Amino acid sequence: MMTQTPELPLHMRRNGLSPVEELAWARDGEGVVRVETPFGLPAYLVCRHEDVRQVLSDPARFSSALTPFPGSGQMNADELAKMQAGQMIGFDPPEHTRLRRMLTPEFTVRRMRRLEPRITEIVQTALDDLERAGKPADLVAHFALPVPSLVICELLGVPQADRAEFHERAVRLLDTSLPMEQRVAAQREDRAYMAGLVDRAQADPGEDMLGMLVREHGDDLSTDELIGIAGLLLLAGHETTSNMLALGTLALLRHPDQLAMIREDPAQVEPAVEEMQRWLSVVHSLPPRTTTTEVEIAGHAIPAGSLVICSLPAANRDPAFIDDPDILDITRGAAGHVAFGHGVHHCLGAPLARMEMRIAFPALLRRFPGLALADAYEQVDFRVFSLVYSLRTLRVTW
Repeated sequence: MMTQTPELPLHMRRNGLSPVEELAWARDGEGVVRVETPFGLPAYLVCRHEDVRQVLSDPARFSSALTPFPGSGQMNADELAKMQAGQMIGFDPPEHTRLRRMLTPEFTVRRMRRLEPRITEIVQTALDDLERAGKPADLVAHFALPVPSLVICELLGVPQADRAEFHERAVRLLDTSLPMEQRVAAQREDRAYMAGLVDRAQADPGEDMLGMLVREHGDDLSTDELIGIAGLLLLAGHETTSNMLALGTLALLRHPDQLAMIREDPAQVEPAVEEMQRWLSVVHSLPPRTTTTEVEIAGHAIPAGSLVICSLPAANRDPAFIDDPDILDITRGAAGHVAFGHGVHHCLGAPLARMEMRIAFPALLRRFPGLALADAYEQVDFRVFSLVYSLRTLRVTW
């Protein structure tokens, strides 16, 4: 029996490295349009930069906690409670604040700077592996994926040997073309794996982040919350950054003048990272919010109890936010973009992601000054049904 591939929701549609024109029309026209979520539920899609910031900064009217948990229809109440525990992105203040407060000290810019020497080593090791693979080589497999995966593994205390296993699960968790049964199965596998990690950390807390949470907050966090926090950090810590490294490299190869600027001038790296975040917006949207009262956005009345989705690519390319939004210009820095979200759910790991990219891009471009695509751009294989836009492979030569 053949399974029909679902239609791609508007906010997930891309044309290579850019959002589709229909998304820009929605933003520049109505500003808010009716869509379906990847799970088939009706929702309002918010497209303008200022409106997206408004939604994301107002958890009282746009609730994360009231939004249905993906796959909840296939779980009983006990399993659903276990799956939701510790998932900060699914809570509103004050519960969200309680969970996040325990993690915030570990993700400050100052703490991240202590990781810089180790991240530099991991990047160099990955570059050695890429070179040993011989040209043409897959940049995703040998560089973009290993760097953030190894960093988050070491940070959380995850065995490096398990990297391939959790990446395969992550791909299934994020693939909206799969039947919900398969994605729920991946959720269950992931939780079982995380439960094993937490059990070992509780028995013998190490110096990693899980060990820290057990030692310092063991009385404040339930075992289910520890499992949820670990799973969320592991998924978010490698999927988004690995895809930014791959897609960012592809974007620079399409803009060789800007690639050369990053390679030759260290001062260009930080603004380049911000601009690439804005221009690529690898996360299509954050989890939907549910309105707690009737609200008005861009002149549209949205009833209480409605799902609201924020399009991050549309917002980040809003001409009301930034001039010439469809042009990649690494010199401008793009302060104020929403690629990391906004408000109380602003990405906790943003300082870590920025540091990884700031180290990785120049190191790659200096090691391989002749870096080039091994295939035509039209042959690049995008994961179009992934909740985090990504590449399956990126074959490069040098």
